[in-house]
Amino acid sequence: MPEDRILIHLPAFYLGIEDFTELADTETVELHLMQGAIDQLFDDQFIETSGLQAVKRREQMLGIQADPAAETMEFRRRRLLNRYQTKPPFTIRYLQRQLDMLVGQGMTIVSVNYADRVLTVTAGIDNANVFKEVHRTIETVKPANLVYQQNTALTGAIELEEHISTREMKWNYTLDGSWKLGEKPFLHYGTEVPVK
Repeated sequence: MPEDRILIHLPAFYLGIEDFTELADTETVELHLMQGAIDQLFDDQFIETSGLQAVKRREQMLGIQADPAAETMEFRRRRLLNRYQTKPPFTIRYLQRQLDMLVGQGMTIVSVNYADRVLTVTAGIDNANVFKEVHRTIETVKPANLVYQQNTALTGAIELEEHISTREMKWNYTLDGSWKLGEKPFLHYGTEVPVK
């Protein structure tokens, strides 16, 4: 039996009547469904807690063509937040913060060469949808007098090893005219001996 939300408000003589008990159980289920709908309506007022229908509605309002097969709900919410937060005035710090929100903290580096008027964004992005949204954000935020340059950052490690060896060299030519060109090579290498 579901939680009793109706019978507790009725007079005691209704408690023994089967029709009122069943009616109360049915209404309790409907009240739970209504409470869930009200909670979802409240959650839909905020992008971070929005359900699928609210996200679709906002994407339609902003003219975003979403691909549910390739984009996660979390990315779609971040994209909506990014679009709503893209309002002037824009600064380099603002752009860095927006890209950190989209790609991840510390995954992008924004720099400006004021002399050459070049805005450089270095990022290691392996998701095409995120890259498109980053590009759109930069094109929206970037002033008209700056040229946008994208640099790709590859993450990985380089390991160096050092080996030192020696090899004796014997020169086969002399300058006294006794050596004939092409008869022997200029020099011969001895065997390689590892030093370290």
